Formats: sequence, C-alpha cells, structure tokens
Amino acid sequence: MSSALQTGAGPDAAAAGGFSRRPVLALLVIAAAELMVVLDATIVNIALPSIQSGLGMSDSGLAWVVNAYAVAFGGLMLLGGRAGDLFGRRRVFRLGIVTFVLASALGGLAPGAALLIGARVLQGLGAAVAAPTALALIATNFPEGRQRNRAMGTYAAMAGVGSVLGLILGGLLTEYLDWRWVLLVNIPIGIGVLAGTSVLEEADRDDGGLDVVGAAAGTAGLLCLIYGVTRGGQTHWTGLVTAVYIAAAAVLLVVFMERQTRSAHPMLPLRVLRDRSRAGTYATLFLTGFGMFSTFYFLTFYMQHVLDYGAVRTGLAYLPFSAGIGIMAPVASKLVVRLPPRLVAAPGLAVAAAGMLWLSRLTPHSSYTGTLLPAMFLTAAGLGCCFVPLTLGAVSGVDESDSGSASGLLNTAQQLGGAFGVASLAMLAATVADTRLPRAGLVYLDAVDDGDTALVRRAQEAMTYGYTRALACGAGVFLTGALIMAFVVTAGKPDKPSDRTR
Repeated sequence: MSSALQTGAGPDAAAAGGFSRRPVLALLVIAAAELMVVLDATIVNIALPSIQSGLGMSDSGLAWVVNAYAVAFGGLMLLGGRAGDLFGRRRVFRLGIVTFVLASALGGLAPGAALLIGARVLQGLGAAVAAPTALALIATNFPEGRQRNRAMGTYAAMAGVGSVLGLILGGLLTEYLDWRWVLLVNIPIGIGVLAGTSVLEEADRDDGGLDVVGAAAGTAGLLCLIYGVTRGGQTHWTGLVTAVYIAAAAVLLVVFMERQTRSAHPMLPLRVLRDRSRAGTYATLFLTGFGMFSTFYFLTFYMQHVLDYGAVRTGLAYLPFSAGIGIMAPVASKLVVRLPPRLVAAPGLAVAAAGMLWLSRLTPHSSYTGTLLPAMFLTAAGLGCCFVPLTLGAVSGVDESDSGSASGLLNTAQQLGGAFGVASLAMLAATVADTRLPRAGLVYLDAVDDGDTALVRRAQEAMTYGYTRALACGAGVFLTGALIMAFVVTAGKPDKPSDRTR
C-alpha cells in the first residue's frame, strides 16, 4: 500500500500522497461520471415502446437495447479496472468517458436497430472502463478517514439514485422531447466530466503487465454467462443455444481462475478475495443487485400494464424510491465512521426485505399512496443504508495497486446480480402467472388491441400474481444478504487516520 494510504488523512500526508487540492471539484467529477453510467442502465427502459415504434423493432430485438449495455458493462469491468491500475486511472477514466459519449451520440442518431444495439454495446464498454476507475480515483484523490468516507458516501448514493433517476428522466425525455434524448443527454454531461478531469490527481501505475489470455478468458466467460442467463430468462431455459453459452461460460471461467493462480500479474488478484469479510461483501453486493434491478423491472411493468400509467407518470412514481436512497445514504456514510459496516448494512437489508414483502401484497386495485409509495420508500431507505458500507467493505484495506481490480469486481458483482435477478425472477413471474392464465403477458397485449376489457382484467390479475411472487423472492434475497453481512462479514469500523500513525 502506498505511503499516502498508510499514513492517513493528515495535511502533510495528503500533500505527500498527491491527494486532490480541490476535493469538492474532484468529487463532483467522479460522482457525475458514476451517475451517468449507472443512469444509462435504466434510462432507456421507459422509452422502449417509443423506440420500438420509431425503429420498427421486434420484441426480441427490443430486449437487447437494454441487455446489450448490461452484457458489455458487466462483462468488461474487471478488464477496465485492471487497465486503470496499469496505464493510469485518470488516463483510462478519460478514455472510458470519451467512448461513452461517442457511443451515446451514435445511438441517439441511429437510423436502425442494428446500429442502436451496437452503440449500446460501445456504451457498455465505455462504462466498464469508467466506472471502476472512477471508484479507484477516490482512493487516489481523498485521504483515508472522514474525507474518503464522505466521498464514498456520495459515490454510493449516485450508484443507488442513478438507477432510479434513469427511470424518472427517461419518462420525462420520452414524453416531452423524443426517445433519442435518453441517449443524447449523455453528451453534455460527459463533456462536463471530461472538462473537470484536470482536477483529478493521477496515481502511480502498477509496473506489472496485463495477462492477455486471462483477461480474454475472464471477459469472454462473463459475457457468455450474462448472455446465457439473459437468453435463458427469455426462453424459459430451453434450447441448445442457452446450454452452449452456459457451458462455454463455465469452461472459460475455470480457465480464467486457473490463470489467476499462476499469473505474476493477474487481472483479478485472488488475494482480494481471500479476506473473509471482503468476500462476504462481494456476495452481498451480488444479492443487492439481484433484488434491486428485478424490483425496478417488475414495478415498471406493474405500473404500466396493471395501473395503466404512462411514461412520465411511471417515472415520477419512482420519486419515493429516489428519496429513500437519497435520505439514508448520507446517514449511512456518517454511521460507518462509528460502527462496523456490517452493523449498518445488515439492518438496512432487513428493512429492504420488509419493504419487498409489503410490495408482494400488491393487487390490481392497490392504491399508489396507500401501498406502492410507502412500500417503495421503505425498500429504498433500507437499500440506502447498504450502498456506503458495502462500497467501503469492498475496497477498504486493498493495496492501492489492486484498487482498480477491486473496484471492477464491485461493479461486476452488482451487474451480474442484476442480470441473474431479472432473468431468473422474470421466468418465475411468467411461470406463476401462467397458472392463472396461460401466456398472460401476450394475452394482455392482444386483449388491449382488441378492446376486450374483461380479458384485460383477467390478464392483469394473473400478471400481478406473478409479479408479487417474484417480489416475495426478492425479499428473501435481501434477507439472505442481511444474514451474510451479520454472520460472515467480521470487519470492524474503518481505522481513524490517527490510528495509523501510532
């Protein structure tokens, strides 16, 4: 670990370690970048019907407007984090933002489906490079202790709020401008982030090399896994293609892990995972992504297909979710200074599980103010307590030369969890709904087109039954995460800077 990180947050240490002299501006740049890349994971969701009609896309093609971003983002983050360690975090961060902005412009101007999906892949690539280096730059620009905890709190809040803000902003842009603006809006944000990168301090580079074979095997394995899981959720886990991709992922990931044990310069240093508390934190991050992204998925469909909300109303309906995270994330950032992260995250996940159980009580006739609003706020408040301690637990104590890899693994765990959650719980919801009305989703769309009100109501009841069973499973996922934090993670509260100098 660098001397700057070892000696803590004193003024002299900060100067010696090259910490940012303009911490507020540095934090603004890092937080804006994280907000942008996380926001794009959800901003297109509400615009999908407009994209479909505008470009004449099929249902299967439309799904890949969302999935292409998730596949590239989740599959390439370890490589992006390691590249930052090797070639300079600020330099690689800038490259990721430039790639993201150019891909956003390409997607926003795309005349057809193929170019739009290709642009979403490039966006995922840019995000996979920018996100882990943004988190690693916090270690470079903020001394350990109160300043870094505050920076981590802001970063974690952006990660949570960004997903919800994407839904709100997507609805507003689609309704009042055009669906293309859900992509084009990234251009001014990205240019602003690039202009601000001059305030960021650069870290010393790792003098090791890049394990090209290991990087290729690990990245390809994650891409195959996410693609296989996504396709499996769409096809109810039948078909040869799904099996081939899952099998290929298993082989490639075994090769990757074998390479990491022998490589002098691994892309994922296994020492990062040998710490019991850190490994437990990564597992909890996976489960948090699993539950949170599937929650957005089902509530969006519930509000649009059952409550008949339009794009703007659906987006604005998520404001309680955004408020819950925004209120509790700063509280959590103060609590982790005084308490071990597990004592903040475990109760938070338990509260989120309670909120999900409340959501599992939804019916086609539930009121927004009586059920949906308070249940969403409770779930979000619980999650808001988790992001800061989980982020700190994943990267605290990691050698500076490994911080890019650790940051990449943090984001990878969340994205993989989200992909698994949406794919598996969507299949569960569809299967459960079919017990009430076979092919309920398709029946609903046909009934709406035909104006068959009675059949629409039957389909809505069946779909709601499926959604609520999936939400109940999501509650179990959050509760599992709470148990892992309570009984597996043993790390105490972060050391105060003065403790490190004694």
